[in-house]
Amino acid sequence: MKTVFKGQVIRLDTGSVTLPNGHSHPVEVVHHPGGAAVVAINEKRQVCMLRQYRFILDDWIWELPAGKRDHDEPPIKTARRELQEETGLLARHWQPLGESISSPGVFTERIWYYLVTGLEQQAPAQEQGECMEIHWLALNELLDRCLHGDIEDAKTIIGLTRAAAWLDQSDR
Repeated sequence: MKTVFKGQVIRLDTGSVTLPNGHSHPVEVVHHPGGAAVVAINEKRQVCMLRQYRFILDDWIWELPAGKRDHDEPPIKTARRELQEETGLLARHWQPLGESISSPGVFTERIWYYLVTGLEQQAPAQEQGECMEIHWLALNELLDRCLHGDIEDAKTIIGLTRAAAWLDQSDR
């Protein structure tokens, strides 16, 4: 593999791989450090959501608090840092919800998910390059929005549905 680009977040390698069936195949691989997403839910079963401007889309979208891992930090540390920076929230209870792979045909990015409760509000410390609003919305409403296409961000859809399933199981 040959590195053809190295930026602040990603690295792009190109080359050829031999598949398990013996065939050689050209590949382009985008290496990403991965990230973490947090479903912060309060006692009213409302979720802390971000309405965030994404310049790539030139639009505002709904997302969970999330961010990329810095310097191979453990995903739980990423989740804690991003939750506090973006929302000002600290959480006493952390429930891992597993991980997902964004697009395994091209990207190495993995996202780890957490459900958090026992929330304490402090001042957010959003980065200068971020443009977002904080909203609290009912979990059931958010799940409906996911099903009807109003929420398009994959990590948010995965995080909300996993959190709902975990909460449903724990309520039994």
